[in-house]
Amino acid sequence: MWLQISLLWICSALKLTVPSHTIHGIEGQPLHLSVDYNFNATASEIQIIWLFERSQSNPKYLLGSVNQRVVPDLEYQHKFTLMPPNASLRINPLHLSDEGNYIVKVNVHGNGTIAASQKIQVAVDVPVTKPTVHTEPSSGVVEYVGNITLKCTVDRGTRVVYQWMKNGKHLHAGPNYIFSSNNATLLIVPAVKEDIGNYSCLVSNPVSAMESEIIAPTIYYGPYGLRVKSDKGLNIGAVFTVDVGQVVLFDCSADSNPPNTYSWIQRDDNSTQVIKYGPHLEVVSDKVAQKTMDYMCCAFNNVTGKRDETHFTVVVTSVGLEKLAQKGKSLSSLAVITGISLFLILAMAFLFLWKRYQPHKGINVFMFSRAEADYRKAQAFSGHESALDDFGIYEFITFPDLTSGSRVSTQSVPGPDFVAGQDMLSTVYEVIQHIPEQPEQDHQHYIIVIQYEQLYTSSYCVIQYDTEMSIQEEQQCRMQYKPLCHYG
Repeated sequence: MWLQISLLWICSALKLTVPSHTIHGIEGQPLHLSVDYNFNATASEIQIIWLFERSQSNPKYLLGSVNQRVVPDLEYQHKFTLMPPNASLRINPLHLSDEGNYIVKVNVHGNGTIAASQKIQVAVDVPVTKPTVHTEPSSGVVEYVGNITLKCTVDRGTRVVYQWMKNGKHLHAGPNYIFSSNNATLLIVPAVKEDIGNYSCLVSNPVSAMESEIIAPTIYYGPYGLRVKSDKGLNIGAVFTVDVGQVVLFDCSADSNPPNTYSWIQRDDNSTQVIKYGPHLEVVSDKVAQKTMDYMCCAFNNVTGKRDETHFTVVVTSVGLEKLAQKGKSLSSLAVITGISLFLILAMAFLFLWKRYQPHKGINVFMFSRAEADYRKAQAFSGHESALDDFGIYEFITFPDLTSGSRVSTQSVPGPDFVAGQDMLSTVYEVIQHIPEQPEQDHQHYIIVIQYEQLYTSSYCVIQYDTEMSIQEEQQCRMQYKPLCHYG
């Protein structure tokens, strides 16, 4: 960017154009200060003068020219060169001592004299070299116990700016990151596992930039996340199921620095014993003395002094994992079913013995149908307003004389389930069944139905007649057919 500066002198204008900001030069390299001028007047002579001044010192003459004839200062005649036709200055080579303010002045003489001057600031920088990072302590620290200090140094460079990087990203101050005043030193207080990473130092100045080699501080931690895995994958939580005769390899692992030392412990009811060292354990199921065996894996970090352990159980079974899980779920229902089955068996046995040795019941059952009008006439016997309310099932129990010598043999009128020569152990019911009214026909049939029960079965005896009977006649009919269906 160039700053346009206009100067007015009398009625004519002289304009100088110079860089607007500080110019940074590199030590040992040439530097070109570009200056241009123009004016609106007739000039007979043009004079250009360059001066140099350091802070708090008087300006020093470098060179001058009149109408492009250069008159250098003898002390600097090989260092500074005027670049006509404009007023630019070349410095070669550039040294640190050349840093300061350079003043250019232009005089134009014609009808009168007009003049203009401007100042240019020059800074000389030395490029930075590749930085080096040092770690203290170099042997590493224990998590939450020690602190880490990272120092960044460069051999050469001016106006160096320091910036710390972690895993390729700029690192900013935080609860456990403390920087020195110029950022050349990083302090990690205290060091934790999360501080592990790739650190580097980036140094720069206006003319160069360099980054250090990556360094990874050593932080000791752990063990964390201890767990046991099986190569068969047959595990439910902390329980591993192993088929009989199967060889299973167990692996114990935990996050730790340095790596843990591992030990395997087998636990019995009364004692524990170390059976192996190392992260792997082989279990041969047919060599296990019990159906279940408890194990423990211990991980120990000998630098941090911390340890962790995990417990697990090996179950030797001939069923797979799925059947083992189903067995656990159905164990309670199987016990309930077994109990109910035993109860039913005992109840049936008791009922059989009770039926077998109870006094024999005589059967006095009859059921017959008659016209509904006759039942209505019989309401005086039932005590109800309508004999229709008397329809139902009635139970009669008779106990024969216990002193009688023997049971009466089965009669010759068997029911459908009758077996010859078999005693009838039965519960006796008299069933009075309502027969709906039938439309008047030439012939109306009446029946007597007698139901009797053998052990676990029911049989019926049906007798049909065509003549309507009175109550007295029904009584006589009942007595007449009773022996055919009466057992006892």
